Amino acid sequence: MIALTLPYPVSANRYWSSRVIRSKETGRQMAMTYVTPEARAYREEIALRARAAGIRTPMEGRIWLHLQLYPHRPLDWQKRVAKLGHQAWDDDVQCIDLGNAEKVLADALQGIAFADDKQIWRQSKERMEPDGRPARVVVVLRPCPPRPAVQQIIEPLQLEAAPAP
Repeated sequence: MIALTLPYPVSANRYWSSRVIRSKETGRQMAMTYVTPEARAYREEIALRARAAGIRTPMEGRIWLHLQLYPHRPLDWQKRVAKLGHQAWDDDVQCIDLGNAEKVLADALQGIAFADDKQIWRQSKERMEPDGRPARVVVVLRPCPPRPAVQQIIEPLQLEAAPAP
């Protein structure tokens, strides 16, 4: 298992950028998507923290990825709690979308914690309540437990569905 506390992810809108270029061979225009300098800096920071945590080689096999995303706590959080209660005060706190956070982190961890993000077979994500510490994301990677064989699932279902004699 690998557990890392990492800087708050860069927005996917600032991680990748696109521009239109003209092909030298054909003269036709085509779109090119690239990783921004801000994204490269984020990747470098992730790599440094992973090495500091002792990660030397990428995990092998299927992986279960779990994210806990902690947004920044606003200065007026106590007023929000008084007005909205403990359950809802942070509903409108500015926070990156969980799906975008997962994609940015999977891209940044690729080649460091795992060889390729296609190794991620299971994932869970949750947005946490801002707690006053710096905005961050906690990433836990563990080997994905084996699933039962398809035959072990289908045979009991067939027996249950069979008509009584």
